[in-house]
Amino acid sequence: MRNEVRTLRTAVGLSQQQLGEAMEVSRQTINSIEKERYTPSLPLALALARYFERPVEEVFHVDGDDRDP
Repeated sequence: MRNEVRTLRTAVGLSQQQLGEAMEVSRQTINSIEKERYTPSLPLALALARYFERPVEEVFHVDGDDRDP
C-alpha cells in the first residue's frame, strides 16, 4: 500500500518522532509506514488522515487501484 505520510509530515515540518508522539506510536513505526514496509491498522490509518485533515483515501493508496472514486 502506497502512502503520502512522509510528504504530509514534512510539509508541516514535523519529525518522525513528533508524529509518532502525536499518534502514540514509535518513531520506528512512522518510519516503517513511510517506507511502506508496514501497513498501519485501520484505527492508526484513520488517525493519521484525521491528523493531516485529509480523507484516508488521499493518504493511503492501494497499489494498482486506478479506479475513480
